[in-house]
Amino acid sequence: MKGIVIAGPTGVGKTELSIKLAKALNAEIISADSAQVYEGLNIGTAKITAHEMQGVVHHMIDFVQPIKKYSVGDYQRKVDELLKTRSDRNVLLVGGTGLYIDSVVRGLSALPESDLVIREQLMKIDGEKLFEILKEIDLESAENIHPNNKRRVERAVEVFYQTGEKFSVLSKKNIKGNSFKFLKVALERDRKHLYDRINLRVEMMMENGLLEEVKSLYKKYGDVLKKINIIGYSELISYLNKEITLEEAKELIKKNSRNYAKRQFTWFKNDHEYIWYDLDKMTQDEILSDILQRFNTL
Repeated sequence: MKGIVIAGPTGVGKTELSIKLAKALNAEIISADSAQVYEGLNIGTAKITAHEMQGVVHHMIDFVQPIKKYSVGDYQRKVDELLKTRSDRNVLLVGGTGLYIDSVVRGLSALPESDLVIREQLMKIDGEKLFEILKEIDLESAENIHPNNKRRVERAVEVFYQTGEKFSVLSKKNIKGNSFKFLKVALERDRKHLYDRINLRVEMMMENGLLEEVKSLYKKYGDVLKKINIIGYSELISYLNKEITLEEAKELIKKNSRNYAKRQFTWFKNDHEYIWYDLDKMTQDEILSDILQRFNTL
């Protein structure tokens, strides 16, 4: 069983290419975008429309209420269950959330869920004393966690008390929940061109009713919407609360989107398994042809 990852920064052109590739492979698309899981957050997340899907089946979009917590672990479990029913189908994992992609392709660490009883007990212990405990039970973690980072120290000690194993060991053990082998592809463009595309996309979002969408959602969910901290929504909520002007909000959306793209570049460039394609130097057809050739020999 095999699939393809199509990753890259926001605004680079993943959606259009993924539709063409899905049609060529008769594949289904699994979104790997941590913002697009939320219901109603459509314009600001550039969520694909039914028309844009062109009949290609999409998963992991528009199914979580913004008031609900949703973690990378939740995402991994749902996608792994989905892949078990798609063993006879080609699948594309498409998006810009590196953690989501890695959770499926590589798995997540074997760390247990937090134990609130243990954590409350550890929170009562003085920071210096707790760090001394960590040094005794897990010297490697103590060498890599700053003594002032009490929450991280608490977590490392908590894991040891839960499992009897060192945090430094368990955090490096990944458990993969599916049998798929993935060809990992990433898209890029000239940095200035990408930023121009991002700026233009923000203008188009505003023209297409982003402010009205945020007003409606903010009225429905209140400050919970701001807590999930999604670009385009947080800035416009600040405007609605009269903290900044509309023009300042728009410029902040552009700036924060560009900064997010930088972080995405860093994440994906640090993973040397990705094959990079520059959409400013190759046509979509050339890229598709090369991907298909590589996929057929995977």
